[in-house]
Amino acid sequence: MHRPSGHVADRRAFVNALATGLLLAPLAARAQAATRVARIGFLTPSSISPRGPMAETRQKLRDMGYVEGRDIQFEIRAANEDFERLPDLAADLVRSGVDLIIAVSSPAIRAAENATTTIPIVMLSGTDPVAGLFVASLEHPEGNVTGVTTYVPELAPKRLEVLRECLPGLRRVAILANLRNPSSAVEVKEMEGAARPMGLEILVVDARLPEQYPDAFASIAKGRARGLFVTADPVLSSNRERIVQLAARHRVPTMYEWKEIVEAGGLMSYGPSLSEVNGRVAGYVDRILKGAKPADLPVERPTKFELAVNLKTAAALGLTIPPALLARAGRVVK
Repeated sequence: MHRPSGHVADRRAFVNALATGLLLAPLAARAQAATRVARIGFLTPSSISPRGPMAETRQKLRDMGYVEGRDIQFEIRAANEDFERLPDLAADLVRSGVDLIIAVSSPAIRAAENATTTIPIVMLSGTDPVAGLFVASLEHPEGNVTGVTTYVPELAPKRLEVLRECLPGLRRVAILANLRNPSSAVEVKEMEGAARPMGLEILVVDARLPEQYPDAFASIAKGRARGLFVTADPVLSSNRERIVQLAARHRVPTMYEWKEIVEAGGLMSYGPSLSEVNGRVAGYVDRILKGAKPADLPVERPTKFELAVNLKTAAALGLTIPPALLARAGRVVK
């Protein structure tokens, strides 16, 4: 039998190897793409709370089918109430090569935006993102930033009206805020503006660190404020249990932004659902990981607002919630 020469055999082997390689290359590329783990940065000025935005967003992504370690991996950078650390933490996320950054609150969004113009940023903002220059407009963000804003100035007078309805003869309302956070400062101004035509006085109490909360509540008591509103700051929100306990100890009826705090023992809230807001953040992450560009994703605002009341807390404070107010509540904790 005639056997091919060594030269011909080598050439045939080369052709076969080349053909096999060409066939397998797309399969290998697809397998590599399928198994690639997307790295998601998470940047917050607060510490990480078991029921904060990080935990909620993580759970929503799990509900969507994402598995950590297989599909996604989180790189968490928490400033632990030290806002000055945010620029360095944002730069560290960029250096680590994350595919996307979730930034909670204006200081974190600004730090992330200053650190990168190419990595997509999903924001959770309490301020007007257009006025803050994070996006060009809600409909057309442009740039690499999009996400959710809870900025709804119309809520300020409604919250004061609910407090006044619950507390007849109300004259002075305290506001617990972290004025280092621009969104808290904006909320304070909105509440002050809404209070004037209602004949209400506002007592602003600035508490930037958890260790300042006991003194803050002492100031509220000394200032003879009969009602309290707590702004939606991530540091305040991550310490919600402590604030709820202090409000109960000082027997001050308190209004919060989120119904989830009422479910944890707060008296009342009027606003969107924190769980829904965080679910929207997860939705942006999902779309961007699937190829969408931030510039093509309009910024969303909550459209559903709900009154929540905790009757057990009201009873402990000696308050009787008016039936008309209870009838309007979408969530009543008994």
